[in-house]
Amino acid sequence: MIKTILIVLVVILVAVLIYAATKPDTFRVQRSITIKATPETIFPLINDLHSMQTWSAWEKVDPGMKRTYSGVTSGPGAVYEWEGNQEIGQGRMEILEATPSAKITLRMDFIKPFPCQNTLEFVLQTEGDSTHVTQAIFGPSPYLSKVMSLVFSMDKMIGGKFTEGLAELKTIAEK
Repeated sequence: MIKTILIVLVVILVAVLIYAATKPDTFRVQRSITIKATPETIFPLINDLHSMQTWSAWEKVDPGMKRTYSGVTSGPGAVYEWEGNQEIGQGRMEILEATPSAKITLRMDFIKPFPCQNTLEFVLQTEGDSTHVTQAIFGPSPYLSKVMSLVFSMDKMIGGKFTEGLAELKTIAEK
């Protein structure tokens, strides 16, 4: 009886591991919002990493986290490093490209709880008297991430924070 149970458990485990291997090699999570403000108003709130602190939902998860800024104040070369509680972890982001009032691309290096590198992107598109802002994170999905995705939804975990942050960005930009 115990042998049968062990065989069934091993078969289930192998099936789960094989299923995880079929998951995509990359991931992308994105959220959008329309803000009644010009791209010229919104762009500096994203392009200056100090300003990002005022609207990013991640900042509220651990208000006591240690923040370090280096490089230039805004645009390519601006660097923000953080170290926080277990939920926030430790990492670094750097603006790689900034097309004024249109797009900002950042490299995100997570150090803790597990190391990985992703790309964070903000795209601003004019829509009449408003701006459509899309925030996206994307990158490789190594095997361990594929296994974890069977239990934890990256889209729900990250997407929810993007939605909160974009709503706060909207509130600030529309003042």
